[in-house]
Amino acid sequence: MEKPADSALFSRRRALTVAGGVLAGAAALPQVTAAHAAESADADVIVVGGGLAGLVATAELVDAGRKVLLLDQEPESNLGGQAFWSFGGLFLVDSAEQRLMGIKDTRELAWQDWQGAAGFDRGTTDPGGQDYWAYKWAEAYVDFAAGEKRSWLYQQGVRWFPIVGWAERGGGLADGHGNSVPRFHVTWGTGPAVVEPFEKRVRAAVARGRVTFRFRHRVDEVVRTGGAVSGVRGAVLEPSNAARGKASSRTVVGDFELRAPVVIVTSGGIGANHELIRQNWPARLGAPPENMITGVPAYVDGRMLAITERAGGRIVNPDRMWHYTEGLRNYDPIWAKHGIRILPGPSSLWLDATGKRFPAPDLPGYDTLSTLKAITGTGYDYSWFVTTQKILAKEFALSGSEQNPDLTNKDILLTLSRVWQTPEPIEKFKKNGVDFVVASTLSELVLGMNRLTGKGLIDLADLKRQIDARDRQIDNPYTKDVQVMGIHNALKYTGDLFSRTAPAHKIMDSSAGPLIAVRLNILTRKTLGGLQTDLSGRVLDAAGAPVPGLYAAGEVSGFGGGGVHGYRSLEGTFLGGCLFSGRAAGRAAAAATAT
Repeated sequence: MEKPADSALFSRRRALTVAGGVLAGAAALPQVTAAHAAESADADVIVVGGGLAGLVATAELVDAGRKVLLLDQEPESNLGGQAFWSFGGLFLVDSAEQRLMGIKDTRELAWQDWQGAAGFDRGTTDPGGQDYWAYKWAEAYVDFAAGEKRSWLYQQGVRWFPIVGWAERGGGLADGHGNSVPRFHVTWGTGPAVVEPFEKRVRAAVARGRVTFRFRHRVDEVVRTGGAVSGVRGAVLEPSNAARGKASSRTVVGDFELRAPVVIVTSGGIGANHELIRQNWPARLGAPPENMITGVPAYVDGRMLAITERAGGRIVNPDRMWHYTEGLRNYDPIWAKHGIRILPGPSSLWLDATGKRFPAPDLPGYDTLSTLKAITGTGYDYSWFVTTQKILAKEFALSGSEQNPDLTNKDILLTLSRVWQTPEPIEKFKKNGVDFVVASTLSELVLGMNRLTGKGLIDLADLKRQIDARDRQIDNPYTKDVQVMGIHNALKYTGDLFSRTAPAHKIMDSSAGPLIAVRLNILTRKTLGGLQTDLSGRVLDAAGAPVPGLYAAGEVSGFGGGGVHGYRSLEGTFLGGCLFSGRAAGRAAAAATAT
């Protein structure tokens, strides 16, 4: 595996050279109380970015009595950012929901899984290493997930669907990548319900005069005075009534400069900026896909990474990113190139663009990064699920709050109806989505697949051979086929048996039809590297020392430390990373501005 020093940058130039190995955590908290008391300050803290991490940091600051300016380049309709659109999955360890499902989980098992997934290999014991603080953040986050995370959220009104999902199953050895047990807790109310308690806290603070929103304020510079952060400068954009997720105008109508002794950057990642994604694409994953669809709104542009770097911050692990391999083109898009991810159960046959079945661990729901590498290695930027209506009805779920109206609207009856019918959003995609082929015979299916791509790559005889070989493995309750083993394993878990895994059956079983093929596109999503921060959320410079007054949280900081996930995510860890890093930065900044 490659171990670049600071390879390609999120900005358009190379990362700062590591100038030393100073342990940032040993540095004292920056003394900003004088600046805090200065009459010229507009606030105690400026938070740049109104997503989940920014809301959490702001809520913690106002609870400590601080005055906050919350800036965002988008209109107020986008408050909550990408978290609003999410499925609301949260990584929890040894939770009440897990115990109810008979799942035995421990902090030790979760930490074993995290290390196996992350593959930290860039200086975890070297204070100047890219993974030094990432590793420490990972340990702290697993402790949080196994400790107070659930009770902290529960006290604020967050609740979860009782069936725990099993994401990223790994498919390898016990100490390798993947969740050993189900840990994906879907929030009752999905992403909006995760955002809600923090938005309420912040809006209550606005009413008290402790928080001021500055929407349509685009930060172009983090200002330093005498070596310490003293505020931000930027452009005021024209008012916009764009709906949530829709692109807004970039017409400048003025400029601004705001002063505060502390700035917290919570601006998100690069998921909508395909140019930056390709620029930072690692050679280990093959060539960047020629065609990608986008899992986040256009404002997830990554511009604050370069801006914060110019203020002295160090960017690490820019080549680590998390893009999904099961993307569908949205037939009713909200933003440009809008894609939706299938969250698959274990049963669909996964084929490359030429119709060849992927081997383990490149199976549905097992190892996203490995499958991404396998797909790009074919020379094509798409792959296929071949499946049945019986599998689609039970095993297909779609990411996103808007694709799950039953869960998002907390409709119990509609949610329970998933047991006996295909969810309506999935049927709509099957009917209207450009990536679906439905047929009553295999020959008709292959004709449709080749017609859809215009490439004629799928050979009927070869596909039939592979399906027949797989189907013969269904005749017994034991098998040598790793994927069929996985189906049997999934059916032993009550949650999968009840809601996420179809009974083992043959693809060519006519009673399970019709046959369905789904073209799967590469879907951009998360940035795993970013601004390096210590455990207080302080942004570190090239020498490993904190930039006085500068903090970061959420995706812009790699969800903590510049890469808490390492190379791979265990899923349910992105919202949680915003929560944990936002809370840490908010509390630390509150302590740093105490009078």
